[in-house]
Amino acid sequence: MEIRTLRYFLAVAREENMTRAAKTLHVTQPTLSKALKSLEDELGKKLFIRHSFSIRLTEEGVLLRNRAEDLIGMADKIEQEFISLDDISGGELYLGLAESYQIRYLARVIKAFKTRFPNLHYHITSGDTEQIADKLDKGLLDFLVLAELPDSRKYEYLAFPEKDVWGLVIPEGDPLAEADVIRADDLAGLPLFCSEQAWTGDIKKWAGSSFSKMKLEGSFRLSYNGSVFAREGLGYLLTFRHLIDTSKDSGLVFRPLFPALETALYIAWNRYQTFTPIAERFLQQLKESLTTV
Repeated sequence: MEIRTLRYFLAVAREENMTRAAKTLHVTQPTLSKALKSLEDELGKKLFIRHSFSIRLTEEGVLLRNRAEDLIGMADKIEQEFISLDDISGGELYLGLAESYQIRYLARVIKAFKTRFPNLHYHITSGDTEQIADKLDKGLLDFLVLAELPDSRKYEYLAFPEKDVWGLVIPEGDPLAEADVIRADDLAGLPLFCSEQAWTGDIKKWAGSSFSKMKLEGSFRLSYNGSVFAREGLGYLLTFRHLIDTSKDSGLVFRPLFPALETALYIAWNRYQTFTPIAERFLQQLKESLTTV
């Protein structure tokens, strides 16, 4: 199985059309069709269902797409790592980030670092811990920012200087917006939005015996999307302070939880990871910057 063939497969999966995929790949349609037929023969599985003007993945095709994305990502990262070995003014960094206003500290480190290494290029993947930790474990990322204590058996890490404060994002004019703080009993029976990770972790611990009375209306990996639903009156969003615009004309307000619930933020990397020169230099910059804030 060749990397080139997997690139062909992903292009067709993305475009859902053989002609469009051939154009993006700059190959002829017969060449593309032949490569994909050979891939199906090699795997012994049908990967596509062909319609008159479109192509849809089979269940086996979806499985291959997920695996191929990781393989192509790894191949691209390896190529860039070897290119960067001789580039003393830059290179490639791959970071996976949880949502937090403290990401500003990381942005400042990157900005300062880029003045020293102007040819630095960085790639950001956002998501919850489960999503991005898997990419770090597979070697697709250099660093991981997460909102829970990293497993010290697998990772080394640095703590960010502050903690994120939990609260409830409420539509303006809602009776709950009149409260100064939000208690667990205030949330009984209400339609709530939250990430699944936080719901079964921080929020469950905070609510204690009142948790059984709380209702998860929907889960969101990105707080912004949850805030849109809250603004439309579909429910209330549990999230960190500063992630959502709750200024005067936003239509939303933020009220902190009581007792206060705070979450620490960490940047982690694999304990036995071999860094590229630029990633090694970046780690030193991180250690100098985050420990002196």
